Amino acid sequence: MDGQLGAEAAQEHGYKLLVGIGVATMRVAVLGTGTMGAGMARSARREGLDVTVWNRTAERARPLAADGITVAGSVTEAVSAADAVITMLYDTDAVLAVTAELVAALDGGAVWLQAATVGPGGIGRIAAAAGDATLLDAPVLGTKQPAEQGTLVPLVSGDPAAIDRVRPLLEAIGARTVVAGERLGDGSALKLACNAWLATITAATAQSVALARGLGVDPSLFLQAIDGGPVNSPYAQLKGGAMLARDWTPSFALDGLRKDIALVAGAAADAGVDTTLADALARVFAQASERGHGADDIAAVVTAWD
Repeated sequence: MDGQLGAEAAQEHGYKLLVGIGVATMRVAVLGTGTMGAGMARSARREGLDVTVWNRTAERARPLAADGITVAGSVTEAVSAADAVITMLYDTDAVLAVTAELVAALDGGAVWLQAATVGPGGIGRIAAAAGDATLLDAPVLGTKQPAEQGTLVPLVSGDPAAIDRVRPLLEAIGARTVVAGERLGDGSALKLACNAWLATITAATAQSVALARGLGVDPSLFLQAIDGGPVNSPYAQLKGGAMLARDWTPSFALDGLRKDIALVAGAAADAGVDTTLADALARVFAQASERGHGADDIAAVVTAWD
């Protein structure tokens, strides 16, 4: 009886059933297979979800086929049979560029999780273009490794019933989910608060590394001194170590964070929050980018002090 009820619930939401074992498989489309999207697609597939991907540059998506993921040739092909769609594209304009085709192909019962960092203003524009589509504001915390490991932290806002419907997907890509509220935009607002913190920690770590070096002290001693104490941060240790090694292998591209800092400053100004620190962060990361590190990891911000 319980199995029959489970099958009926799965069919109500449009999920396929794996014949013989009675397990419902959610069909997921991921649009955008950069560093984050590719990792999310692999994590979802590893958890048994049926995953299809699309990327504007098709060559970047093709390697995912080796992981049992279907590579679609168009947005329509990727989305048309999906129960849930994730957009993990660069910015608001990139999402809006696919919105009309996405919405036209979206099944009436499907849920669209907009995971790119676009800020409250961006998600408002996307929601207006999405019309009657069931849209969740769902940016994520984490970079390349958490995306690959399925340990991101989705920050979700929107219709609670829609959130419940995509729980299998949220659990596949994340270690935990933070529900920011029922209002679209609350997830994006929380993401900006978190990324402001991340940018500040990274820049502050770079400043201390550069200051120690400038004063003739081994900068590794700074990381040793704070380690284990109340002012320590695992992120400071991670990025500080990369700074000492001059290892700029990208986990979070510096120009990507610059884009997010601009969103932080804009949202803060709109809310009447002072932007002094955000403006300073924008200048420091811009200096590192101008020195040729825009595509490198955010740890390369230390080069602003070179």
